[in-house]
Amino acid sequence: MRKVAVLGLGHTKFCFNSPKTQVEMLAEAAIDAITESNLTPRDIQSAHIGNCLGTFCEGQATVSQFACDDIGCSNIPAIRYEGACASGTIAVRDAVMWIASGYYDIVLVGGVEKATAMGTPLATRTFCMGTDSRYEYGAGLTFPGFFALLCRIYSAKYGIPMEKLKTQMAMVSVQSHEYGRKNPYAQIQQEINIDDVLKSMPVCTPLQLQDCCPFSDGAAAAVLCSEEVAKKISNKKPVYITGIGMATSGKMSSQYKYLPRIRARELSVQQAYSMAGIKPDDVDICELHDCFSIASFIAAESLGFFEYGKAPEAWEKGETRIEGKIPINISGGLKSKGHPIGATGVSQVYFITKQLREECVEQGVQVEGAKIGLIDTLGGDGTICNLVLSAD
Repeated sequence: MRKVAVLGLGHTKFCFNSPKTQVEMLAEAAIDAITESNLTPRDIQSAHIGNCLGTFCEGQATVSQFACDDIGCSNIPAIRYEGACASGTIAVRDAVMWIASGYYDIVLVGGVEKATAMGTPLATRTFCMGTDSRYEYGAGLTFPGFFALLCRIYSAKYGIPMEKLKTQMAMVSVQSHEYGRKNPYAQIQQEINIDDVLKSMPVCTPLQLQDCCPFSDGAAAAVLCSEEVAKKISNKKPVYITGIGMATSGKMSSQYKYLPRIRARELSVQQAYSMAGIKPDDVDICELHDCFSIASFIAAESLGFFEYGKAPEAWEKGETRIEGKIPINISGGLKSKGHPIGATGVSQVYFITKQLREECVEQGVQVEGAKIGLIDTLGGDGTICNLVLSAD
């Protein structure tokens, strides 16, 4: 298979109540990615777009089709991917396979969502479509409810008193906001402290409001290409997607014997590690799916960075900070940067690529010597997609 490079990048501001449509936000990010690639829209051979809730938030299907037409990518395949919160990452994975196989040389990948247009009640309902609609949502379970249950399972399984765990979870949010404040695209650019988290409004005990990521609007895009194309036209430090993995689980309630771990994540990341020929200790920086603060602990352990039950201590010791053992979510993560569902995975690609290119120095968040980055995105009850990116 051919090596696949990240050529150009584009990213809109993640925000609440964007005045732009999904088509407009996606077109903005896409044209920036194409321009940075030293290409024109006519050079794009296919577009792979993550979008989950377009039909609900604007009554707009086939967002990918209209955005491609608006920017001049005429008559190419424009494909929408829906895998709940992992939609954008799945679009990237599929594009990698098309280029690696030799079928395409240059592919646009993107993601977009306008979740805030729906308001909280409808947004909450549509997010829950990533659960089993009859046996989970029908029983009153929402994603805050699920992750509140995971908090309790985690506390019991690893013998961590709930009050101590809540304080450790608050450290996740505090760290994310510290770095998100320096991210010009982040939705929430405000530092918080542990008391701010613990005293914020209860959402679903033991989760507080500041344990939860926000609803968001925004788009991100990247141009992927073959190694040969990248070497011909790019003047930037090459970054390659060297490993991909994806696995799915059934409804979360059926995984009760395995929880709080999510088996699909462990299978997916092992696929990505194996393809890239690396181990967890080789990863220099990670963007993981922190939809709720407890999710960071669960993900970091399943990705192999810490022993099970030890991730809370790692955040407490600063091992996930920019100067720590494994810097995590230096972009601000979903908690501070925001979470426009279809765009999240592509946004993770954006920020890991920027780190590996050493383009985060001016923001004061460059991870020194970063050569290998990992992306982890969770969709719904258990659709996991992982990507390994490596600097040449």
